[in-house]
Amino acid sequence: MGAIDHAKYAALIRRYFDACNEADYDKLVSCFTPDAVHYFPAGLPDIPWRTADTIARKWQWCVENLGSQWTIEKILVSHDSHEAVIEWTHWKGKLGTALRGDEWYVFDEATGLIREIRAYYAAPADKEVKINELVAFDYEARGYHLRAGS
Repeated sequence: MGAIDHAKYAALIRRYFDACNEADYDKLVSCFTPDAVHYFPAGLPDIPWRTADTIARKWQWCVENLGSQWTIEKILVSHDSHEAVIEWTHWKGKLGTALRGDEWYVFDEATGLIREIRAYYAAPADKEVKINELVAFDYEARGYHLRAGS
């Protein structure tokens, strides 16, 4: 196994989130291997998203139609594998809602690009709740973002 560049992987994840927030197709595609896969829990249409092109176009759609913006809360890069895990918040500005969750990243050892993402939601997407998150968890006291762009 090749050397694990923690800073490079963390920077790539931040670049990916910047690209998502900017709905920048070229920047999004440049974060992934061409055959990348993004897995999600049940409930979304057309999942999993297969290929860098599909992933980029789906996030562009979310920004345009849902007012999506994302914040990264935590990033942990593995010390012994080409993987990372992050905690994020997906702000859906046009809907006035948000969803919190985690994602596992698998990086292609040869290129250093994202090969796979597995998304896990903090709670089922409850349409009656403005922010889907863990019940009774003190997000503010732990330093989490309380709104998009903060």
